Amino acid sequence: AMNDKTDPRILAEQCAQAMWPNDRATHSMAIRLESIDEDRAVMSMEVRDNMLNGYGMCHGGYIFSLADDAFAYATNSRNQASVASHCSIDFIRPAYGGETLTARAELLHRTGRSGLYDVMVTNDKGEAVAHFRGRSSRLNKPVLPESE
Repeated sequence: AMNDKTDPRILAEQCAQAMWPNDRATHSMAIRLESIDEDRAVMSMEVRDNMLNGYGMCHGGYIFSLADDAFAYATNSRNQASVASHCSIDFIRPAYGGETLTARAELLHRTGRSGLYDVMVTNDKGEAVAHFRGRSSRLNKPVLPESE
């Protein structure tokens, strides 16, 4: 059996656990981490009444935040601290109060310090709500606190 340092899934889980307690923005939106693995993450969010815009649809900023979260956890899964350098989103269909949205992030391409990630956001019926693309930039530090 591989130990914690070499099993990519366990490392990804440790990175997520390290990030989670201080992730106040994510907690405030009641976003849940559904699954995490190397270079991928799945997160979900129920659309609450206070997330609706003037048309009664989920405000795009909340959909962006959900996708950005999945991107963040995916890009930090190798214990290399990373931040977003560019993100774009295409809104495909509206989401409404009471729906649960799911964002699935996965790595498309990595070059040096930069990674390109794709995030699909879907609704309860599995229909596409938004497509987010994120470019990550790696910092010179680990995600996990240095071990002894």
